[in-house]
This record gives sequence, C-alpha cells and structure tokens, in this order.
Amino acid sequence: MFKLITLEAKVEIPPFLFSQPKEVSARLILSEDYEGIITKQYGFIIAVVDVLSVSTGQIIPGNANTFHEVEFTILTFRPTVSEIVEGEVVEIVDFGAFIRLGPLDGLVHVSQITDDYISYEQVGNRFIGKETGKILEVGDGIRAKVIAVSLGGGRSGKLGLSMRSPYLGKDEWIEQDIENYYSEKKTQKAKKEIEEEEILP
Repeated sequence: MFKLITLEAKVEIPPFLFSQPKEVSARLILSEDYEGIITKQYGFIIAVVDVLSVSTGQIIPGNANTFHEVEFTILTFRPTVSEIVEGEVVEIVDFGAFIRLGPLDGLVHVSQITDDYISYEQVGNRFIGKETGKILEVGDGIRAKVIAVSLGGGRSGKLGLSMRSPYLGKDEWIEQDIENYYSEKKTQKAKKEIEEEEILP
C-alpha cells in the first residue's frame, strides 16, 4: 500500500548549498538520505515529496555546516500480508516468477502460481499448466495476494506472492473465473426454477 507520511529530522547543510533556499538544500540532502531505502517501520521509501518547514540554522564551533530541524513528507510503499497487488511478470526462472510491483519485486513460487500442476518450459521461458493449459510468460499482467513480507534495512526486501485463489493470476484467468461464476449462478437459478415448477400442483 502506498502512503504519505510526515516525518521530522535534523539536516546538516554544507556551505556549498548556502546559496540555495534552505528548503531546496534540505530536500537535496533528505533525498540522498531517504529515497530508495527500505525500513521495517515505513517500508520502501520512494521519494521525498515535500519539505514543509526548515528551522533557523544552528552553528556549532569548528563545523562549517548549519544544522536545521526539518519537517517533510515521504511517499512509501509498504505491502501487508493478504493485500491484493497488481504487477507485471519481469523474470521467469525454474522455481518461480518475479513480479514487478512498482518500487519492489515479489516472487510467486512455482507452487503458488495455480492449483494445476505446473511445468517450467526452458525453451519458451514460461510456465504451463498440465490440466488447464494456462501459460505464464514475461510481460504478463497479473493480480496476486501478498503471503509473506520480509523488509530488512538498507535496500533489500522480499515479498512472497500467491496466485492460487480464485480471481487471481493473469488477467485472462480472472476473466475466465468471472465467466465461470456467472455461468454457475445461471445454472443454479435454472435448477431452482425447475424444482419450484415440480413442487407446484
């Protein structure tokens, strides 16, 4: 899930940035310090969106930099377990498919692609379902459920995804699930009508 979060921090502005407005200088430093970092608390920090306020600088003897209290907003992506996400297949390997979810990639293990028995076709670099004939390839748009989140510090994080539930997987698989649902509903309605007719005298 994407979120805007307001934070406060202390920023050290070096002399070569003194000619800039202090908001611009603070934003440059905050961008270097925060953007592209993964934290357990906030998830993946995509960007520093805005600098809301910068205090008057403090000078410390023996240091040429000025120190400022800064309030700013960041845009983050923090996936949660059971969240439904959409992305694109960017890589297929024998043990699963890597899905690009904006700022992060997730892995759908081969056992989580579909309920069908799946085989990896190295020549075509794709997965094929034995019973259903479902095919998963690089470039396919998919919908998946987050089943595991491991966000460490720095620039690394792992997401486990699943497409085994109904209405998940490739776009065409989802369309088929919807068609099957309505087809089943029509069949149930027809059966009920027949049963009601038989009951009436």
